[in-house]
Amino acid sequence: MALSITEFTPNVMLAETRIPDATPGVISMYALSDEQALLARLRYNRLVDVFTRVTCYSLQSHLRTSVPDLGQVETDELYVGLDRAGAHYVFPVQAKGGRDRLGVVQVYQDYELCAHKFPSLICRPIGAQFMPNGVIAMFEFERQGLGAAIVREKHYRLVAPDDLPADELAKYRLLDPDD
Repeated sequence: MALSITEFTPNVMLAETRIPDATPGVISMYALSDEQALLARLRYNRLVDVFTRVTCYSLQSHLRTSVPDLGQVETDELYVGLDRAGAHYVFPVQAKGGRDRLGVVQVYQDYELCAHKFPSLICRPIGAQFMPNGVIAMFEFERQGLGAAIVREKHYRLVAPDDLPADELAKYRLLDPDD
């Protein structure tokens, strides 16, 4: 019997990477724990850039459109990006806060949206999930038939800039940059 996965959940055994929090103080004061708060933290801390190693720009939030043979689809945020070789990308981002989970159907629809609206760009769907302990889990997916699988998962903890000691920064320099 084949295993049928309908949603993705963070692997609680993964290590965290601590990132200096660049979220403006007034935003941190009033942010909730929903997908909009998560999208704001991704944007202010350039976590899509850090995670993908591509220079990214937010193109549109909550893109709702029609895709042939699917009907109406929506993605939480759409980024476009450029890598050092000059390749152009489109990153549809699904963000989940609280108890919500990332679904396989949403990722599949993101692929279809990109194929329809941005056929000349390289599509790399991204998922982001608040974890209960304040960590942000990020996923990159690859298409598998009518579904998707996780290609990469990383966990980021936003910390005060003065909470990153020199020995921790030195440890990060020793890690494989192509992990």
